[in-house]
Amino acid sequence: MLTAGEVAGLIAATGWIVLVCVMAMVLVKLARLLTETTKAVSDLNNRLTPLLDDVSVTVNETNRQLVAVEAITKDVKQVSGHAAKLSAVTQTIFTGPLIKVSSLGYGVRRAIEARRPRTTRVRQPGQGRLR
Repeated sequence: MLTAGEVAGLIAATGWIVLVCVMAMVLVKLARLLTETTKAVSDLNNRLTPLLDDVSVTVNETNRQLVAVEAITKDVKQVSGHAAKLSAVTQTIFTGPLIKVSSLGYGVRRAIEARRPRTTRVRQPGQGRLR
């Protein structure tokens, strides 16, 4: 028979063997994970270079278009400034005399009405409205 010390040693050795087997499986899985990660990073690196080249071309084209848009915006701002000045000049040229002419017309009409004798007409029965 086995003594208590031998049984304890046998249990400890079995525990160590199980622990070593579990650690070996973990290391194998970790090695597979590292291999797959290396492949994924390599594949990503191969795809990333052309993508970055495309992005660089797109950014350069966008910058070129923005320069053109800036020039157009500057021209539109200049044209709108000219239009505002033209509108102010037109308003000054036409509204002053137009107000004076309409005031003169109103004054003349009031003067003519004031000089015209007022006649009162009495409505006869059976007649329509006065005209």
